[in-house]
Amino acid sequence: MNRIESAPLPVPRGRQAATTISLAATFLILVVFFAWRSPNFLTAINLVNLASTLAIVGIVAIGETLVLITGGVDISVGAVAALAGVVTSVLLLNYGWPSIWLCALAALIAGTIVGLTNGLLITRFKINPLIATLGAYSIARGLAFVLSGGQTNLLNDPGFQFLGRGAIAGIPFSLLLMLLLYALFWVVLNHTPFGRNLYAIGSNREAARLSGIRVNRHLLVVYAVTGLLSALGGLINVSQLASSAPRSAVGLEFTVIAAVVLGGTSLSGGKGSLVGTFIGVIILRILDNGLTLLNISSFWQDVARGTVLLLAVGFDQIRQRWSEREARRGQ
Repeated sequence: MNRIESAPLPVPRGRQAATTISLAATFLILVVFFAWRSPNFLTAINLVNLASTLAIVGIVAIGETLVLITGGVDISVGAVAALAGVVTSVLLLNYGWPSIWLCALAALIAGTIVGLTNGLLITRFKINPLIATLGAYSIARGLAFVLSGGQTNLLNDPGFQFLGRGAIAGIPFSLLLMLLLYALFWVVLNHTPFGRNLYAIGSNREAARLSGIRVNRHLLVVYAVTGLLSALGGLINVSQLASSAPRSAVGLEFTVIAAVVLGGTSLSGGKGSLVGTFIGVIILRILDNGLTLLNISSFWQDVARGTVLLLAVGFDQIRQRWSEREARRGQ
């Protein structure tokens, strides 16, 4: 059978444009509001700080977007990020590896292995993605505590700190790396058979299989890539903080999923874009940054994030109902 070379039911251009416009409007409203309420919001120092914090959530959100497009979910990303930082510090400080970059490479491999394990559990053992990645979350977080003994380790390597703190021409290096990854995966999603096959899998997995797409192989790659990107996000976090801790990146998975769904990616699969995800990430980071500048309690910030997640899921359900209604009209 011939392999599907394009997504069978792409999101209508009009609705996709409407989603992008609504996100852009939300972005502008938040910028105007926080600039009005806090004189420090639009200062160069705060904007650089905001740009630096985009990378961790933004990079992990790329992998989550790919997973959700296929109709899955990965809630282990925060634990994988923490594990990557712990692996780096333990190999360097406890086992005396000669180079922190070699330790970082091992951490990236560890993250990829966790992602690949998620993929195997889902494709070979037919475990629900939520349950499989929840198990991986517990295992990865537990391993981070076991390996580190529950302790925070300092990593003051100047070269490694460039990953999270360095800048090129005044632009944070982590931001440039994130933008490069978004450009790369945007091309993959929109201009390669592999990317288009992901939309086909998310729209109708059985139809995609019968059409010749190797569904399991695609899913394995997607979850492995998500593990790799989660580990990279964890390394950037360690670089920025100059330390690794098994408790780090707690709640990262919910922030990432909220950003991706807010950006228009459907929880039911088959629909989504990295442009929307990118805007969703910016909106959430602006919200966190603005609330911090206004001295809003961290507890209320958690309430705000939870509210955004619920609103994002609610909008996703509305989009899905509209799609079903239009499909019935077309029939």
